[in-house]
Amino acid sequence: MSSSRSNAGAGVLAFLTVAALLSPAVVSQTCKQLESIVTSSVETALRQEIALAAGLLRIYFHDCFPNGCDASVYLKGSGTEQAMGPNLTLQPRALQLVEDIRAKVHAACGATVSCADISALATRAAVVFSGGPTYDVPTGVLDGLAPAPESLVSVLPGPTTSSVSALKKVFGKKGLRDLADLVALSGAHTIGRAGCGFFRDRAAAGDAFGDRLAANCSRNPKLLQNLDVVTQDLFDNGYYKALVDDQGVFTSDMALVRDAGAAKIVRQFADSKDDFYEQFATSMAKLAAAPRPGGNVGEIRCSCFSRNPTNTKAIQTDVVDVAGDEGFTASA
Repeated sequence: MSSSRSNAGAGVLAFLTVAALLSPAVVSQTCKQLESIVTSSVETALRQEIALAAGLLRIYFHDCFPNGCDASVYLKGSGTEQAMGPNLTLQPRALQLVEDIRAKVHAACGATVSCADISALATRAAVVFSGGPTYDVPTGVLDGLAPAPESLVSVLPGPTTSSVSALKKVFGKKGLRDLADLVALSGAHTIGRAGCGFFRDRAAAGDAFGDRLAANCSRNPKLLQNLDVVTQDLFDNGYYKALVDDQGVFTSDMALVRDAGAAKIVRQFADSKDDFYEQFATSMAKLAAAPRPGGNVGEIRCSCFSRNPTNTKAIQTDVVDVAGDEGFTASA
């Protein structure tokens, strides 16, 4: 066989493989060990450092909001999302954990699972390990070929956002138009910590809890404040109970209890952990289906931190999603 025919055959094989991987069922058949590798790796890491759970959740949100869940936030280097303002404090150890899991998965199954899929599965495993609900995770998602533009990354909702209307606008553009989505996904703050610089405005609010935050930071400027002051490190509804008592750490948290519609949902979740869990699972499924402008187009990276070299044997494509963008989204 001539070299040209061999290369053409490899190209067809790559195309067919990518098309097949757009089916979640095929991904699970191609790498039957996938979920066990991800789950065991996350559980081992969180037993050593529970803070990784919040790190994984934050990375997942910061990946999905700008341009859909395409693992573009994992790319390193000049001009990447990690170099942009909202992502400068993403947890390096959580980023590395996903790359370490990718290496294990590819060693077991070959380059058949994307960093996007591994990130989504690892985030769910972290939520469950921390006491939270399980939920459906779509697989067959390809890794993006380029970072999201700074114009999209810059609109990530931040801790100083003071109005629900501003938060609703950002969430709505990602298909999260139900106010319950906003309130439920804010519940990710039931785990995690933040440095004093992230809640300086809240500490200056002039109420009793703000004064307490200010005093704590004055004594220890390097303080890492628990975002849930009721049950730290446990994924439950303690965050909402704290909000009902005006003990939200971020200004964006307090915005939820100062809006009549959002406050009603906050009280519902404070009263019922099951209601929170049910809505969180629904909202995470919606987040996973956040629109990607070009559809499910990309590659399966050999390293989550960089694009594949052009001569790699790993699967790559810039062919339009064979399954159709609407079909893929609808199946999520």
